[in-house]
Amino acid sequence: MKLGNTRGALLAAVLAALPFGVMPAQAAGTLTISSPQDPGSWDPIDTFLVNWSSVATNIYDGLVYRGPDTKIVPGLATEWEVLDEGKRIRFKLREGVKFHNGEDFNAEAVKFTFDRLLGEEGKKGPQRSNYAVIEKVEIVDDFTVDLVLTQPDPVLITKLAGYGAMIVPPKYVTENEEDFVNANPVGTGPFKMTSYEPKVGVKLEAFADHWGGAPKLDAVEYRFISEPATAVAELQAGRVDIVIPPTIPISMVPTIEADEKLEIRSVTSPTVYALRFNTGNGITADERVRKAMIMAVDRKAIIDAVLGGQAKQIASFQSELSFGYDPEMEPLPFDQAKAKELLKEAGVAAGAPVQIDIRGNDATFGEVTQAVASYLQMVGLNATIKPYETNVLLNDIIPQGKTGEMFQQSWGGWTLDYDNTAYLMYHTGERWNPYDSDKELDALLESQRPMIDVDAREKVLQEIAAYAADRALEMPLYNLNALYGVNKRVKNFIAPPDSRMRLNEVEVE
Repeated sequence: MKLGNTRGALLAAVLAALPFGVMPAQAAGTLTISSPQDPGSWDPIDTFLVNWSSVATNIYDGLVYRGPDTKIVPGLATEWEVLDEGKRIRFKLREGVKFHNGEDFNAEAVKFTFDRLLGEEGKKGPQRSNYAVIEKVEIVDDFTVDLVLTQPDPVLITKLAGYGAMIVPPKYVTENEEDFVNANPVGTGPFKMTSYEPKVGVKLEAFADHWGGAPKLDAVEYRFISEPATAVAELQAGRVDIVIPPTIPISMVPTIEADEKLEIRSVTSPTVYALRFNTGNGITADERVRKAMIMAVDRKAIIDAVLGGQAKQIASFQSELSFGYDPEMEPLPFDQAKAKELLKEAGVAAGAPVQIDIRGNDATFGEVTQAVASYLQMVGLNATIKPYETNVLLNDIIPQGKTGEMFQQSWGGWTLDYDNTAYLMYHTGERWNPYDSDKELDALLESQRPMIDVDAREKVLQEIAAYAADRALEMPLYNLNALYGVNKRVKNFIAPPDSRMRLNEVEVE
């Protein structure tokens, strides 16, 4: 065998041994993305995770679509009309659309999707309550459907742009087992999934028959890289083209910016961060203690020192992009003397333990939590940090009410409406509210949902934010900019504020 052939055989053996998605150079027309989390299921009714939507926005379509400019535009519906004083919405559907498996998209698919979401299957997932206002779906003809509502919902059109409302193929879902559907999603989006390796990655290929035209990329690969330093190293090595939020530690931003092949895209995001309180038991069941802990922490200093100014302090659990945001609302001040006074008044002994539960793969928030713990130590509390694997924290520890005194909550509020945050965080019985029950707050939350008067509804949402802040249900920390690490070979990529990337117009050199 000639020397050249020996080298070729050796190279082929090395390439065959490389793990999924890891290549020494990018294939032409292929975009590779680092995502920090495997959502575990690709069924739209099973999820609330931004990292699901970062992938699935390319696999599925909804009746409407919200782009990176946050505007709602037609999706599988070409137009819609609000009837019966807001209790019926009629959608004209796009004709000639195919699912990835060849099934036809039509009114039956829309009805099937929502019947499933609002039925027993949807009951198992976290999305059903977002669409509970839908009483039924009526088929007018093959390409016209009515959503009949129990009451008006001013946020419903936006909700139809994401998550549970993504349209699925009836025959495919009916004929296959649930676990198979979870791992092999079929939609009408610009890319179809060709491979899913749990905990490792996903491969998509262009769907040439997409109703919006064939994507400019041939393929997209997502690699699930939970360790931020590894993700950044892969970006620097050219094996990853985009690292999506919230992976990139603030401390590594200068390193990426110094690389002539790379750039940081920083955009205002809807994502807010807080440490929520266990209001059900322990010392944090006392409102005075919760307020003391908030006042013990200099959140502005943390933003400047740890986050490099890439965030804004918040007074309520929402960003300025959220409908219901009150720019006049002020956070509790940093005042350690007052904090000590409140702790003494509440009878909290010096050295009382405080456990803070966080996502173990969020390096930046880990640094923030260390700073928070140090501030709490200054007022006599013994704060310890307990990291969890993200899916364990989100699917078990928080919903089952098994947290310590504080737990990390980061929330995108994907509808850009405070209802989507406040209702899920504060209403009795909701997944993200394992400890608290407040009838007055429940009544406020319920009262705004059917309101058509925009100004009146905004006022109630602001009242809810003030009420939650007065009860100190969480320590509001900051609204963090969405940071994307991007290889400059990527063209036409618009960094969305909410990580919901639509990649059909993206190209690579």
